[in-house]
Amino acid sequence: MKAIAYYQSLPIEHAEALLDLELPAPQPGPRDLLVEVRAISVNPVDTKVRRNVAPDAGQAKVLGWDVAGVVRAVGSEVTLFRPGDRVFYAGAIDRPGANSELHLVDERIVGHMPGSLDFAHAAALPLTSITAWELLFDHLGAREGQGAGQCLLVMGAGGGVGSILVQLARRLTGMTVIGTASRAETQAWVRELGAHHVIDHSQPLLPQLQALGIAQVERVASLTHTDQYFDQLVEALAPRGRLALIDDPAQLDVTQLKRKSLSLHWEFMYTRSLFQTADMIEQHRLLERVGQLIDAAVLRTTLGEHFGRIDAANLRRAHALLESGKARGKIVLEGF
Repeated sequence: MKAIAYYQSLPIEHAEALLDLELPAPQPGPRDLLVEVRAISVNPVDTKVRRNVAPDAGQAKVLGWDVAGVVRAVGSEVTLFRPGDRVFYAGAIDRPGANSELHLVDERIVGHMPGSLDFAHAAALPLTSITAWELLFDHLGAREGQGAGQCLLVMGAGGGVGSILVQLARRLTGMTVIGTASRAETQAWVRELGAHHVIDHSQPLLPQLQALGIAQVERVASLTHTDQYFDQLVEALAPRGRLALIDDPAQLDVTQLKRKSLSLHWEFMYTRSLFQTADMIEQHRLLERVGQLIDAAVLRTTLGEHFGRIDAANLRRAHALLESGKARGKIVLEGF
């Protein structure tokens, strides 16, 4: 089968940072689906793994953790899907990625693709939807239909996770949603997605919040550069507030949280599959719910740019754009 992979960690400008290869087709295990990959999207985790995780000597490492495709075969214990089903999912970090014509995935982390979307638009959704849902409802403690009078601050609201998180918070809760973005085009995008207010994270945060009549916020979702903004976020949070993050800050002084009794939460969407947790199937359920919300026009896909077919050259372009920090929404590739 065709696949895009790498043999050594290299800067994305290097011609061998990602390569077009032919690899053996995989065979499904008991709970696996064998999926024909139709479209993929690219996430920061792809670039982080490529830069920092060297494959075993002589082994090709395949990236890619956002998929829309068609089930071609199922394992002996599969009960949720059957061949011919259109599916979308984000996969597992400890298994080969989906930048390949065929891919294996455990059925418990897969959802039926929204019927109203094509493969490209569906591929933009899984990883960011799972991350945003778990962050908002599991870690920040938001509840559907509740939260009136409370505020959620979303740092980096124009990126992939932020683009879904803003929608979920605005459509499913009563909270006031404040997104941050520093460029005019991303500010417009965040407003379009439903944020009540947009402020500029390149400027001091608290004066901008106060200018909106917001003295403090009860919840913060920090999606990028948490160490850079940490002091300001502690200042902006109300006593007993919650701070959730998804990035990898080099250092945080968590003792600053004590005076306000603030809680700190980390969201990593691969935890359930990595540890085969007892509630692993919750990712199937939440993807099913996201699909229903998409079909009901409550949520919208966050496809930002379509980079053409799935090959090494186009994936190198996608990685380069993500590493520049200038991507808006999700970058999608489609077909081999």
